[in-house]
Amino acid sequence: MLFTVPPLAGHVNPTVAVGAELAARGHEVAWTGPAAALTGLLPAKARILPAGEEAGGAYTELHERWRDLRGVGALRFLWQEALVPLARAMVPGVERAVRTFGPDVMVADQQALAGPLVARRLGVPWATSASTSAELTRPFADFPKVGEWVAGQIAGLLAECGTGREPADREPPGGERPGSEPPGGVPPGWDPRFSERLVLVFSTPELVGTTGDFPPHHAYVGPAFGARPAAPGFPWQRLDPGRRRVLVSLGTLNQVAGARFYDAVLGAAERLADDVQVVLAAPAALVGEVPDHVLLQESVPQLELLPHLDAVVCHAGHNTVCEALAHGLPLVVAPIRDDQPIVARQVVDAGAGIRVRFGRTRAEELRDALTAVLDEPGPRRAARRIQASFAAAGGAAAAADRLEKLI
Repeated sequence: MLFTVPPLAGHVNPTVAVGAELAARGHEVAWTGPAAALTGLLPAKARILPAGEEAGGAYTELHERWRDLRGVGALRFLWQEALVPLARAMVPGVERAVRTFGPDVMVADQQALAGPLVARRLGVPWATSASTSAELTRPFADFPKVGEWVAGQIAGLLAECGTGREPADREPPGGERPGSEPPGGVPPGWDPRFSERLVLVFSTPELVGTTGDFPPHHAYVGPAFGARPAAPGFPWQRLDPGRRRVLVSLGTLNQVAGARFYDAVLGAAERLADDVQVVLAAPAALVGEVPDHVLLQESVPQLELLPHLDAVVCHAGHNTVCEALAHGLPLVVAPIRDDQPIVARQVVDAGAGIRVRFGRTRAEELRDALTAVLDEPGPRRAARRIQASFAAAGGAAAAADRLEKLI
């Protein structure tokens, strides 16, 4: 099994859990992508086959330009400056990885488009790792021109990279297999973001809002939580048992953009000081001095911390949302860009949280939202309903079951 991933933690994390499950069943597992970045995101003994190293190194610089964009501007930047160049840079390395490793099945993240391109070219069966469910919900239904523009970006990439099968005298690694990609070029409308055989969705219909109207090859397996790199020492002794505890996190990519939002967080924390302890994951330089009942940390061991919390405030990143709901925690969501408004809408529509405005939230608004999710039974009841759906979906084991059927 060969996982093709971009150099982003939220996209790599689900594959760590699925890869560990597959390895425990006796399968050989490897990852391909920008190796320098993946080394810090994967377990120490993970096999990494380099692909697109130069593009991975450019992601830090790209982030400096991306973090202040919103809406269509952020989407255009994502495709023109990140996804298409990453695919272009990764294709040669992914092809080398396939020839070296000889996978029976490839698993490609939605944003690692080089994986499907090479899989079709070499005739290897492949599945999609949908690390966010946003693209499965017709996100451009109300903005058809935007959808057409994205389709044009994909079409241009396909034309540039070529996806026709190799000639007969260059047999795919391992020879022709039942279920491998059909010979010939790309069929009309082919979209490398979505496998025609298996799309692993790390969520459930109870959150996404799809109630039975999804194709049978879309497998809603729920979140898959794998081992994470050790976080710096967390002061567990400072958690106050006499207060309800709330985590505030904007994720690793959005912290610098959150200075104004952090002011609102501190204002809300001051108004709730008698009853609520805020654990704020943010750079100290952006936040400044905090009162004793606010626990400020540059980073937190999120999965280990969640069982000790009562609610989460976040940017509606798919991973943080699913991790909170997997612990039955209601949310206050403040989406910033990309898929986050769609995920925030899923949370609100499911009844599991309240949405506030990232750029214009005032302390009073954030206080009221926190009070609602902490005091009213509805959000917690909905969060626990989704928690139960996650547990029933099967996670990494269910994903491994589906992948084994492709061999």
